[in-house]
Amino acid sequence: MLTLRAQNYSKSKTFKQYIVVMEFLTDEKLVLIGAAGMIGSNMAQTAAMLHLTPNITLYDVYEPGLEGVCEEMRHSGFEGVNFTYTTDVKEALTGAKYIISSGGAPRKQGMTREDLLKGNAGVAEQLGKDIKAYCPDVKHVVIIFNPADVTGLVTLIWSGLKPSQVSTLAALDSIRLQSELAKHFGVKQSEVTGCRTYGGHGEAMAVFASTAKVNGTPLTDLIGTDKLTAEQWEEIKQKTVQGGSNIIKLRGRSSFQSPAYASVRMIEAAMGGAEFTWPAGRYVSFEGLSHIMMAMEVTITKNGSAYEEVVGTKEEMEALKKSYEHVAAMRDECIALGVIPSIDKWNEINPNL
Repeated sequence: MLTLRAQNYSKSKTFKQYIVVMEFLTDEKLVLIGAAGMIGSNMAQTAAMLHLTPNITLYDVYEPGLEGVCEEMRHSGFEGVNFTYTTDVKEALTGAKYIISSGGAPRKQGMTREDLLKGNAGVAEQLGKDIKAYCPDVKHVVIIFNPADVTGLVTLIWSGLKPSQVSTLAALDSIRLQSELAKHFGVKQSEVTGCRTYGGHGEAMAVFASTAKVNGTPLTDLIGTDKLTAEQWEEIKQKTVQGGSNIIKLRGRSSFQSPAYASVRMIEAAMGGAEFTWPAGRYVSFEGLSHIMMAMEVTITKNGSAYEEVVGTKEEMEALKKSYEHVAAMRDECIALGVIPSIDKWNEINPNL
């Protein structure tokens, strides 16, 4: 919410300077997990800049880096924001109403998101159990450590939360598609609309063309013309899929600014701010796509995440089904590893499933 406050900086009756004073969306506790890392520190800065809440707790197991991030935030002088930090998970989560977690191992050059499965699935299991133990009344949780589809699902199962309360970061893929199309056509990124990737946040994501428009022209009307040949479209799809890998090649580390920003905008929507309308990871279970968390057509508001069934061409829906099968295989691997029980027992752990 914005309010205007007038202050007179001159004795002249005709001179007034107006200062915009930003109010916080909420005063409830936001916990940023993995805060000592690059994503975590950028999340802290973004949350403060957006004035989401004055009550921000930073959590990590690496205390020197954690303290360093907290000091940096204090040195930034964010008005009204109280940053606290702790390496004690119970202290961090007690009273939390919103959580963003980047608290898994990062992806390194040559690795896929799926390579992180075993270790990060265990991290997600513990996070879910900690949420159930220390902050069962949390309102919304955003999971962004990879493979996010699986880590989000594992967190949801063990936390006992409702599916609408746990989201994963899949918007990056759709935004990367928007970026690639904007670069190709030489237009502003905002002039490319309706960009959508669905399914897994990984190598097998389904990239849709039927939803996108460039300056109001359907992308499907442009593919196969001299403006965008079929070969160029295939190249753009591959660049979208490999967007994260490309950042690693260019910067020598996995992306951190874009996931930090997108995830904070997701939690902003859950706090009652502007709706988040990019695709996001969400638990779904209907015919053909069941007992899974993956990118869907999602809207996040203060009421949680609501999803619609995806609509696309025959080829796009086949690609989505293949992506689902890829994510389902990772889910089943977690079952085999004992990280989560068999699907028929999920309801015993989480009655909301």
